[in-house]
Amino acid sequence: MASFESLASRFALAARGRWKTAVPRPVNAIGLNMASGGLESEPHAHRESQLVYLVRGEMICEASSALWIVPPRSALWIPASVTHRIRARAPLEGYGVFVEPDAAPGLPRDCCAVSVTPLFRELLLRLATRPALYDLEGPDARLVSVLLDELATVSIEKHRLPMPTDPRLRRLVDAMTADPAIGVTTRTWAKRIGVSERTLNRLLVEETGLSFGRWRQQLHIILAIQKLSRGAAVQSVAVDLGYESASSFVTMFRKALGTPPARYMAGRLAALA
Repeated sequence: MASFESLASRFALAARGRWKTAVPRPVNAIGLNMASGGLESEPHAHRESQLVYLVRGEMICEASSALWIVPPRSALWIPASVTHRIRARAPLEGYGVFVEPDAAPGLPRDCCAVSVTPLFRELLLRLATRPALYDLEGPDARLVSVLLDELATVSIEKHRLPMPTDPRLRRLVDAMTADPAIGVTTRTWAKRIGVSERTLNRLLVEETGLSFGRWRQQLHIILAIQKLSRGAAVQSVAVDLGYESASSFVTMFRKALGTPPARYMAGRLAALA
């Protein structure tokens, strides 16, 4: 399996528009792993679309005015030419897929987190072991065809946090992300960034489509998934996010994602066994 640094190099190669020349195939997959350290890319875009799937580890991507987290059994779809920035930390293992823009025109046109089915996962693992210059008339080409069919039917998941661009709101985002347990009011937050409470609410709705309360809840969902993926206990996550009790956190999580946090993570980890 290739190193994460090798994957980053191939990302850079694609960004320079040379991937098609180097590997003239409609789809290619490569493995990635990182035993230690971390990686943070600069904002960049690729001519090809790409899918990043994690078997284990943690990855966050900012793209399309949103923050995406990629938990186990999920993948991140980044369409061609979309500027994005990726942060990851070890230990990490997964796969990257490059898809030519004209290979499957029916695929999503926006960034999204998608659920990875067992069949799609096995197709991806198999393709990653095949030669980059596979036979376009052979079994590997048929494997690619099935993989594209599966990709067109994936379920989109709610792992998206809309991100504002206004500098004042970005200061708010940074402060709330750094200390999600802080329980100050909207009025206090508005005062801290130098706007009125009414202006804060108006700007947030204009830039994210969410009210302050809904945006903060979605932030907590994203942070909770991140912490749970690292192995944190539900009680610990509830405290870190400022909930008065674990039960109140569980209620919020279940209403947002349809299942309690412990069951949510157990289902994902079981699927990887």
